[in-house]
Amino acid sequence: MAEQITPITAISDEEWQVRTDLAACYRLFVKYGWTDLIFTHLSARVPGIEDQYLINPYGLMFDEITASSLLKVDFQGNVISGGYKYNDAGHAIHTAVLMARPDVKAVLHSHTRAGMAVSCMRCGLLPLTQQASEVMDNLCYHDYDIAVGAEDECERLGRDIGDKHAMIMHNHGLLTCASSVAEAFYQMYILENACKVQVDAMASGADLHHTKESASKMLRDYGRVKPNKPSRSSRLAWPALIRMLDKQDDSYRS
Repeated sequence: MAEQITPITAISDEEWQVRTDLAACYRLFVKYGWTDLIFTHLSARVPGIEDQYLINPYGLMFDEITASSLLKVDFQGNVISGGYKYNDAGHAIHTAVLMARPDVKAVLHSHTRAGMAVSCMRCGLLPLTQQASEVMDNLCYHDYDIAVGAEDECERLGRDIGDKHAMIMHNHGLLTCASSVAEAFYQMYILENACKVQVDAMASGADLHHTKESASKMLRDYGRVKPNKPSRSSRLAWPALIRMLDKQDDSYRS
């Protein structure tokens, strides 16, 4: 990158923890193959400041992102700290969700092959697997508009997310949001896996066996995200994921 990132100083312990979690999430996107060069983005609301959020500097690969390199940006697009440019489309998408949902503290967006494939299917996500059923009651859809930075498009995105925590953006990709980075990651994990299996199953040409409605309903009830109450799955999985990262490369913490 041509410009230097300004060091971050004098931040609270709470903000540093969010920065560390978000930087870890960027590294996990690398681990699970969810990156799209430099062209997707993950964000977290700054603790205690409703109209500011953290996001990646535009131009860094996800395995280069650290807690200190994350930009702090306000909803008007002013960079508060970090000294580098953000992705304009990322700013539009993330602020649209954060402004519409005061309960949301983290927003993740991906352009994975499976996610984009399902985003092109008129049928949407089918309840073929346990993970698909688990995410179903948290899921909504959004008709993609290339003018993603336009005010009306952002307002529509905010309306479409409603009270849900997972979104398939038609002809575009996936989005998840939650009250923590850990919960948003878990929602992305099960949504992405559900999309992968659907693509594989449909490509096989075999007759599909659908989940029993009674079982699907139980899974939908189990997977329904409660505002400001992380799921048991994310509470258990996130510390294990952090241990895995720390053993492999803990530079995201810097």
